Amino acid sequence: MWTDSFGDSLRLRRRDHTPSSSWNAPPGDPGQARGESARRPQGRARGTLGTRAPGPGLDPEGLARGNSGFPSNRAGASPSQPLPPSPGMPLQVSDYSWQQTEAAVFISVPLRGVSVRDADVFCTESYLKVNSPPFLFEVFLYAPIDDENSKAKIGNDTVVFTLYKKEAAMWETLSLSGVDKEMMQRMREKSILQAQERAKEAMEAKAVARREDQKYALNIMMKIEEEKRKKIEDMKENERRKATKELEAWKERQSKAEEQKRIQREEELRQQEKQIEEEREKVKRKSLTRSSASRNLAIKGRNSENMFFEKLKEDSIPAPRSVGSIKINFTPRVFPTALRESQVAEEEEWLHKQAEARRAMNADIPELSDLKEEEKNPEWLKDKGNKLFATENYLAAIDAYNLAIRLNNKIPLLYLNRAACHLKLKNLHKAIEDSSKALELLTPPVADNANARMKAHIRRGTAFCQLELYIEGLQDYEAALKIDPSNKIVQNDAEKIRTIIQGTELKS
Repeated sequence: MWTDSFGDSLRLRRRDHTPSSSWNAPPGDPGQARGESARRPQGRARGTLGTRAPGPGLDPEGLARGNSGFPSNRAGASPSQPLPPSPGMPLQVSDYSWQQTEAAVFISVPLRGVSVRDADVFCTESYLKVNSPPFLFEVFLYAPIDDENSKAKIGNDTVVFTLYKKEAAMWETLSLSGVDKEMMQRMREKSILQAQERAKEAMEAKAVARREDQKYALNIMMKIEEEKRKKIEDMKENERRKATKELEAWKERQSKAEEQKRIQREEELRQQEKQIEEEREKVKRKSLTRSSASRNLAIKGRNSENMFFEKLKEDSIPAPRSVGSIKINFTPRVFPTALRESQVAEEEEWLHKQAEARRAMNADIPELSDLKEEEKNPEWLKDKGNKLFATENYLAAIDAYNLAIRLNNKIPLLYLNRAACHLKLKNLHKAIEDSSKALELLTPPVADNANARMKAHIRRGTAFCQLELYIEGLQDYEAALKIDPSNKIVQNDAEKIRTIIQGTELKS
């Protein structure tokens, strides 16, 4: 009984073939054929389905002859003595045996030294070939088979095929009879074309399945990302609600504390008023008592001198004055603030500094010779830059401010306006640099430069916030609020920055 030393069951698989890859005997010389080993494509996998169809010249009846291993299918006549093969020509195997049932065909092909690595098997529904150099076996099947489920086992110098029939019936022979060489060639080419088409369909089906898998994986990833995003949004919303709730609770506590303080102050005022009223009543009663005593003494000594009259007059206390309001008018002040708080020295220093800045001109610029007289004036260039900024031509405005700064680098408004241009163009670091330079020049801080200092703080704070440096930005906004505490816009922006900082701290 035949045994498989490898224990592997190879399912017959089709491989891509091209008609040009089949080998044939040259016309007029059917006894000669090219050796397959000489035409094996470089890099082809061994031990899988073949890539070439066998050449013609085989006797179909000879392929159907059985051997002593299968008595039910022994060949009726012994094969003729084969001619010695020429060098490079494959040895065609005719010493095989086969048996069948209504559902399957079993073929045993002895091939000396055959192995899974070297065997080249090719099978379609009507054609079977196995090539194991120097041996070649092929058969044109009597009826179609199910090549998808058919199998081959290789081992112990034998290849055993298990071929499942498409239609349950007993075959008269294993191979077709009356097949000439041209028909064999056509059948080979037809089998190769069928194998190519089915391989192409399988490849397309595999590509479609791969695309479906990728689409499915993409949908899964999108769902996962959506769930993560939703989870993050929920966390943000929960943190926002929590922060809002804490803020409301803090405001409520503050309002309650203020209410307690107000009630306490009112109670203290009532106590003070009550004490004052009691003191007034005491003084009034004492005054009435003394005046009554004075009247009695006057009646008793009305016609005589009272030596104590002057003393009693001096000791008498007048009645309390009635409640009233006194209007006080103050004379207008000469200085805007009290003398101890006056900034006259700082204001004079600022005016002196501005005068020096207007006189500071840099005439060592090569481009001055090409400029008009009005274009050499920094103030004219500043106004020009302001007009360009109003038309949203920020690059041209920066050029105007650049030239003005080259002419006079002591004017703070040039840096302040250029910072606004950089802020519009998202040149945030340059905006911070120009705002800082403007703040350096806007010293000492006086009422005349308060508006410019506030703008510089706001622009630098805006640039910091756009760089997500919210703490530094909040510091600048608070500095602006110290200059103008009643500015509602700056107050709202500062509150928004505080909210962002609180949310960031809660997340961390």
